[in-house]
Amino acid sequence: MNAEAPILLTDIVNHHDSVSLADRYERIRSLSLSLVEPLSYEDCQIQSMPDASPIKWHLAHTTWFFEVFILKKYCKDYLSYAPRYDLLFNSHYHGVGPQYDRNLRGVLSRPTVNEILRYREYVDEQMVALLNASPYEVIEQLVLLGLSHEQRHQEAMLMDIKHAFFQNPLYPVYAMSSSASDARQVDMSWTTFEGGLLDIGSIEANALDDEKPRHPYYLRPYRLASRLSTNGEYLRFIQEGGYQLSEYWLSDGWQWLQESGTFAPLYWVKEGDQWFEFTLGGLQPLKLSQPVCHVSYYEAAAFAAWQGKRLPSEQEWEAAVKYRKGPANYFNPSSLQPRTCTSTEFAQVLGDVWEWTTSAYAAYPGFKPFGGDMSEYSAKFMSGKQVMRGGSCLTPPGFVRPTSRSARYPHQRWQMGGIRLAQDAVD
Repeated sequence: MNAEAPILLTDIVNHHDSVSLADRYERIRSLSLSLVEPLSYEDCQIQSMPDASPIKWHLAHTTWFFEVFILKKYCKDYLSYAPRYDLLFNSHYHGVGPQYDRNLRGVLSRPTVNEILRYREYVDEQMVALLNASPYEVIEQLVLLGLSHEQRHQEAMLMDIKHAFFQNPLYPVYAMSSSASDARQVDMSWTTFEGGLLDIGSIEANALDDEKPRHPYYLRPYRLASRLSTNGEYLRFIQEGGYQLSEYWLSDGWQWLQESGTFAPLYWVKEGDQWFEFTLGGLQPLKLSQPVCHVSYYEAAAFAAWQGKRLPSEQEWEAAVKYRKGPANYFNPSSLQPRTCTSTEFAQVLGDVWEWTTSAYAAYPGFKPFGGDMSEYSAKFMSGKQVMRGGSCLTPPGFVRPTSRSARYPHQRWQMGGIRLAQDAVD
C-alpha cells in the first residue's frame, strides 16, 4: 500500500533572526510570566466558563508541552518534575494519555500557583541547558512549535482573565492602558480586487500544518471595506432593531439568539441611556470610532446582511492582505484595545481584531497533518468552526502570518472577533 506518510515536523523550521533558539525560548516564555504580574493568586485560580481555563493552568500546560514532547524524549536521564501532572495538564492529546475534565480545571486548588511557577523554572532550566548543547534539528523544530503554542496561550490568558473579571460587578482592572480617545473615524471606502486563479496557503517553513499546502483557488472579483466596522456602526444596528429582525440572521444564529438572550456584543454594558464597554482597563465609555469586537460569527453575519453586504471568505481576505496599509496593531502592554482607523486606504488588516470569515475550518486540498505526537495539533479541530484571520491587539507579535488561520465555533464571543464587510464586484 503506497499511502503518503503524514507531513513531518521538518516543515516548520523557523529561522527568524540571529537570536539563538535558547534566547528566543527564554524571551517568549518570560512574556507569559509578565502577563501574570498584575494578577493575584486568587485571580489565577478562576475558570469563568468551560471555554476558558485558569491562568495557572495555562502556565502549567505550556510547560507540560515542553516537558512531554521534548525533555522526556530527547534529554538523557531526564527526571519528570511530577509525573501526575501529565493527567492534569494534557489538553487534548489522546495519543499521549488521558486528560482531566476541561470543565473542572477551576476546582483544582492544587498544585498552587507557586508550585506551578517552580515547575516552569525546573523545565526551563532543563530546556535552556538542552538548547545550549547544540541541539539537533528535530529538537529545534519541536521547540519552535512549542513557542508558537505558548504564544497562542498568551493571547488566551488575556482573553480568559478578561472574561473572568467581567463576571465581577466591581469590574476589576487588569492593567491601565493608553488607549486612544474616541478619535474621529475616517469614512469607509471600498477596495476592489480582481480575483482570478490565485495561490492560497503557505510555503513558509515555519507555517503550521493547517496553513498548507499552497494551492490554486479561483476568486471572482470582489470588494473589501477599507477598514473594520466600528462600535458606532454596530450601535446603529442595535438601535434599529437588528437583534429583533430574523430576516438578517442565519437559522442557527436566530435560535442561538433566542436561547441566549443576547442583545449586544459581549462586554457592552448599558447604564441608563449610556453604553459602556468592559476592557482590560476596566469599564470605559463606549468609543464609537473603535472597531467593534467580541461578536459571534452569527452577529457578524447578521450585521453584514443588515448592511446589505456579506463577510469575506478566508481566501478573499488572504489574497487582499498584501495590499494592506499602515502598521499592525498586535499586543502592546501599554495599549490593549483596538485602535480607531485613521487611514483612508485599505488598513487594519493585521492586529486590532480577528476578522470573521464565511469559511468553514477545513483541510486544504492535499493537507497532511504533522506526524507523530503532533498529529493531533490541528486536524482534530476541523469540525463545526469558522475561520478567523489577522490576529488582534492581544496577539503576541510574530505569532500571526497572513496565512495563519484561527478557528472558533460560531457562537463564541470571548475572543476578539470583529467585522470587515465584503461584497461582490460584479453582479
